[in-house]
Amino acid sequence: MNDTILGKLEETILDRRSADAGSSYVASLFAKGLPKIAQKVGEEATETVIAALSGDKGELISESADLIFHLLVLLSAKDVSFEAVLAELARREGVSGIIEKAARGE
Repeated sequence: MNDTILGKLEETILDRRSADAGSSYVASLFAKGLPKIAQKVGEEATETVIAALSGDKGELISESADLIFHLLVLLSAKDVSFEAVLAELARREGVSGIIEKAARGE
């Protein structure tokens, strides 16, 4: 996956985790800890929903990019690779969402 934009972004996030917090946004998030990283994911998710409801495609694209970026930061903070998320999506392929959720007890 490292040759994809998401793979490259994931590598950049890993590289910047321990950088100087004053020179790297990623490092500054890691310095603030998991609660702040999780908060940013929530904020970006909310902004993505608002953009979707506003009907402005450009804003939706921008906010979606922010959401994906912050989700990758969160995954990195928890030492979860995006590849693991893709593997889970692949596992679910062809399975009804209703059946899959029932299997998880939801």
